[in-house]
Amino acid sequence: MNITSYYKCLIAFSLLIFITATAGAQTVAWDSTYRPGKYVELVKKFKDDPKSKKDIVFLGNSITAGTDWAKLLDLPQAKNRGISGDITFGVLDRLQDVIDGKPSKVFILIGINDISRNIPDSIILRNYKMMVASIRKGSKKTQIYFNTLLPVNSSFEKFKNHYGKDEHILYLNEEIRKFSAKNVTVVDLYPVFTDQDKHLRAELTKDGLHLIPAGYEVWSAFLKKSGFLN
Repeated sequence: MNITSYYKCLIAFSLLIFITATAGAQTVAWDSTYRPGKYVELVKKFKDDPKSKKDIVFLGNSITAGTDWAKLLDLPQAKNRGISGDITFGVLDRLQDVIDGKPSKVFILIGINDISRNIPDSIILRNYKMMVASIRKGSKKTQIYFNTLLPVNSSFEKFKNHYGKDEHILYLNEEIRKFSAKNVTVVDLYPVFTDQDKHLRAELTKDGLHLIPAGYEVWSAFLKKSGFLN
């Protein structure tokens, strides 16, 4: 069963899944079908964009979408496949287009919006593993680079649904680091962007979640220094 078939079955069985919170009787709802407003438009744009086996694809949400990777890295083959607001289910739903292009490298950073939308860690982790397995199956020569999630900074008081959930970020990052045992290159961004209080460095963000150009420069320098672009 390919990604599309699996995903359609998942939606058919459950459009809205309810999880009972362990603390008290409160019920927390999460929705696997959520897609950002420009999702369909951007997916079409990505499909229409010419593809090459030399492409280096940056796949994720607004944090990925927030820069021109080709210009930042001085790599014309770098392709931005970030969609603001996207979640892991959205990435899975559009992953086949990336696979079909058989790029040389794929850098994945996704999950903070899942956390904000109360999608359980176990489901996010399962989706991560599905991404890796699907790329491996459909494009065997593509090198997979999985980024750890960035910290957030609640002092900006902009994205309250993303704050106060650091334990989920820490858990998922520990699980992502284990991917290195599965021949996936782990790009451990979290400590690069974390201050002494375990918050996103204030000088690198405009709102406690998204990066400013200085933040992308730090990211770029880290990728180059670590040899991930060679």
